[in-house]
Amino acid sequence: QVQLVESGGGSVQAGGSLRLSCAASGRTFSSYAMGWFRQAPGKEREFVAAVTWSGAETYYSDSVKDRFTISRENAKNTVYLQMNSLNPEDTAVYYCARKRAPYSNPGFRDTGYDSWGQGTQVTVSS
Repeated sequence: QVQLVESGGGSVQAGGSLRLSCAASGRTFSSYAMGWFRQAPGKEREFVAAVTWSGAETYYSDSVKDRFTISRENAKNTVYLQMNSLNPEDTAVYYCARKRAPYSNPGFRDTGYDSWGQGTQVTVSS
């Protein structure tokens, strides 16, 4: 079972930036698509961004497109989420997740991912 550990969360003012990291254990990281999801208080978990196993393709929700950038370094078993122009609506716990099957396309549904990190809190104040 892979272990995913997120870091980089914190508190920022609106307009600020944060960079989240997710480090994965094991030797198969480069075979799996990875995703970022978030969950705000009282809301369901929602898709944020995803990247293919090779890193060649990326996908974003409409709410973060053009502000967030997902990337990965397979040599470091790490996926990143660069978040710019943050606003209070981005406040949530952010989770990274590994796709259920290797060499499969990323999906938008959390049910397609079977390994999850513990989450990192992002708080944006106005």
